[in-house]
Amino acid sequence: MTALRFISSLVCLAVIAAGLPLRADSAPSAQLARIKDVATVEGIRDNQLIGYGIVVGLHGTGDSQQTVFPYQTLISTLERMGVNLPQGQATSSLQVRNMAAVFIAATLPPFAQPGNKIDVIVSSAGDARSIEGGLLLMTPLYGPDGQIYAQAQGPVVLGGYSVQANGNSKTVNHPTTGRIPSGAIVERAVPLDLDHMRKLSLLLNDPDFKTAELVALSINKTLGRDAAHAEDSRRIQIAAQPGEDIPSLLATVESIDVQVFPRARVVVNERTGTIVIGGEVRLQPVSVLHGGLVVNVISRTEVSQPGPFSSGTTQVVKQTTIQAQDKPANRIELREGATVDDLVQSLQQIGATARDIISILQAMKQAGALEADLEVM
Repeated sequence: MTALRFISSLVCLAVIAAGLPLRADSAPSAQLARIKDVATVEGIRDNQLIGYGIVVGLHGTGDSQQTVFPYQTLISTLERMGVNLPQGQATSSLQVRNMAAVFIAATLPPFAQPGNKIDVIVSSAGDARSIEGGLLLMTPLYGPDGQIYAQAQGPVVLGGYSVQANGNSKTVNHPTTGRIPSGAIVERAVPLDLDHMRKLSLLLNDPDFKTAELVALSINKTLGRDAAHAEDSRRIQIAAQPGEDIPSLLATVESIDVQVFPRARVVVNERTGTIVIGGEVRLQPVSVLHGGLVVNVISRTEVSQPGPFSSGTTQVVKQTTIQAQDKPANRIELREGATVDDLVQSLQQIGATARDIISILQAMKQAGALEADLEVM
């Protein structure tokens, strides 16, 4: 006898919105922030670096014999060190269990000069089980233009481990990715001459015309001249005077406090059920009906035997039973003066799960009852 169980859940959402926005005042609240926290200077940026090398000194947790490129890397490294291997025995006699081929990633900060040290991230490129206790050999780090900007080397620090014994194994976090604090030395600086920059551009992290205009007005008020103007919702152009010290000008501009108006935003992650609602989110008067319908379909296979001394034959018969359970719909009402906290508390009181709340928020956005940008990750 076999049984087939099919469960389908139906969530019924009815959202009705009407009336005026739920807010105490008509103007959105402003926040005070420094310009350096809400904007960046165009041209002053980080640069990403990447490299390929090997990690040695592993305790038998490196790449397996089936991985080809660790052999090639090891042979090339040994040849640079003056060790020549017989061509016929190179790939058959070498064991790479104590080494692993890795990729190295780093970020070169602006104004980094030769001799400065930066952190690097080391990740296994093959099938190594763990790079715990390994030593990264000297590896050049390249920029997007193919030039070498740093050299990385040092012991790898892991935030996890992997242990195997007698067929049992235990793994904590990611033992194939590690970090080397200050593991790379900068060899080449990215050219950036501030003295020849007579026009500076500030780029807002979040585009907003009102914030851009207020930033320009605050800069002009602090400098005492008409030096800045907003070009669009993100860019603010600043004109420097002849002979003016650019670092001093940027230090003054970045320390200015300005009113910002962050965009109302609701961020949901359907994979983890995480919901983040910003404080600037506004609601319309709304009624929400939330209910559920569970349907179970059970199939059983039975054998029907003919009677004694009859001419009938044995038949296989399926017996299907359908069970339906309809839960009563829960209703919540948000009247004038309600807040986002009231919405969340009301949804929790009716037993709505995180994924139910995500569906309700999407329905509220579709009905125009949620005055915010809804972002689904």
